[in-house]
Amino acid sequence: MKETKYIFVTGGVVSSLGKGIIAASIGKLLQSRGFKVTNQKIDPYINIDPGTLNPYEHGECYVTVDGHEADLDLGHYERFLNIETHRANNITTGRIYQNVIEKERRGDYLGKTVQIIPHITDEIKRNIKSLGSKGEYDFVITEIGGTVGDIESLPYIESVRQLRWELGKNCLIVHLTYVPYISAAKELKTKPTQHSVKALQEQGVQPDILVLRTEHNISPEMRKKVALFCNVEPSSVLQSIDVSTIYRVPLNMHNEKLDEVVLKKMGFDLAKIPDANLTKWIQFVEKLENAHEEVHIALVGKYVQLPDAYKSITESLLQACAYNDRKLKLDLILSDKLTEDNVAKKLENVDGVIIAPGFGQRGIEGKFAALKFARESNIPTFGICMGMQCMVIEFARNVLG
Repeated sequence: MKETKYIFVTGGVVSSLGKGIIAASIGKLLQSRGFKVTNQKIDPYINIDPGTLNPYEHGECYVTVDGHEADLDLGHYERFLNIETHRANNITTGRIYQNVIEKERRGDYLGKTVQIIPHITDEIKRNIKSLGSKGEYDFVITEIGGTVGDIESLPYIESVRQLRWELGKNCLIVHLTYVPYISAAKELKTKPTQHSVKALQEQGVQPDILVLRTEHNISPEMRKKVALFCNVEPSSVLQSIDVSTIYRVPLNMHNEKLDEVVLKKMGFDLAKIPDANLTKWIQFVEKLENAHEEVHIALVGKYVQLPDAYKSITESLLQACAYNDRKLKLDLILSDKLTEDNVAKKLENVDGVIIAPGFGQRGIEGKFAALKFARESNIPTFGICMGMQCMVIEFARNVLG
């Protein structure tokens, strides 16, 4: 049985830096060298799964092939790696505690006092290692949600600390952090990164690789400074700069030699490993960035103020356009504000309409108005989940009476 390697991606300073994209990019680069890879997301919130979470708070609920309601980052993993994810690819604190409590009630702990260490951390480690235990994967890449220092993530960081010693060379820690640009001083500042790494070290975890999120190029001198203060080799301090599309991130990280650094640190001989074959990915990104002919789509929904609420829909449109040499022009239209009086103005120039999911009465009449106008104007229309039900209701109302 092959020996599975485990990579952990943690984040610091602020949330929404793109841990999921970096985790998916690492997976893509390793996959492009012939390794079998899967990604996993750990969410520190106490909900059992995101199925009951408000999209305004958490973005979309991504449903895996086995019907599990999961974090939206699993969608990124599937789109980047072209793999299926399952229930085991997403863990929440709620599920961890639920499993431990069920074991305690069954008497599995034989009367022991149930504690964070070892019972909760053991359950976390069991879930992390479950994907690699069957020998199906060369790498399991686990993203730890939240930021270092959050009280919710403490048991997970402690579990990573333990796994680091248990797994030895088969474990690697990548820390994603932020290097802000102070426009008044016209300077990049590394102090937030230093504090973030210090917080991680205080919890017993030393990162192997630092990925610095930035809006401006970070000089070699500044990278050496970060390496010195954070106990990381200079060659392992890499930057992830803002890009026009998230799909360019794997290419940028390949240019930064992220895959080479990962493999070297995990004991691989690069002379015996194929070079990354990213030809198809490069072609896809070039199509995405160079298309000129527009396709104008209106997405009508009740959560459009937070685009992440419809992430899989918007990403599928973006990719469909790219593969057909088209540029997506997407209008996010709030169904609450849509009426029969203003719908013509909102939709008159679109090539297609999508009615988004979203249960509940709020915004429903706006969806009916959009559907009636699109049907009467012969605009191609697609309804998803509740959107399809709305299409049936609108037709029953206005055509069948």
